[in-house]
Amino acid sequence: MWLTNLKAFLNGNRQLSMAPNYQSAVDLYSVFKTYGLNLDRLSYSSQTAQMKKLIEELETPENLQKIALLSLNPAFTEMKTKHDDFETLFADQAEANADLRNMSSASAIRKDLEKNLKAYLNLLTVMKEVPGWELLYTDTNELVKAAKNSEVKRKEEKPL
Repeated sequence: MWLTNLKAFLNGNRQLSMAPNYQSAVDLYSVFKTYGLNLDRLSYSSQTAQMKKLIEELETPENLQKIALLSLNPAFTEMKTKHDDFETLFADQAEANADLRNMSSASAIRKDLEKNLKAYLNLLTVMKEVPGWELLYTDTNELVKAAKNSEVKRKEEKPL
């Protein structure tokens, strides 16, 4: 919205040739035109690249003077802040996506998990005769029974 409002302000002022600082509005609007008037409709990566170039161009001493003449310093500062925030979020999301692609899926690790759980349960079954292991075996056995019952009920309730 801030980008759209800033473009609209410049567009309106560049059409009023008798307005003070008319030429500054024309010049700044042409900078926006150079980097695309529809930046907000580009892909995130394209938008980020174009916004970076636009901000660099607007930060030249000549353009900063024009921004000041039009009293647009707060709007320009907000635009830069919003862009920086967006770049940070975009980078964080890209990193999170890369991390997700490197993780094994649940179905891929299921066989190993089942194998390891069976080995653990077999160990508990063997060790239940050893003093001190009875309670762990009993508690775990109850959890296994509850899980099996839950699975059976879920399958029975599942519509065909």
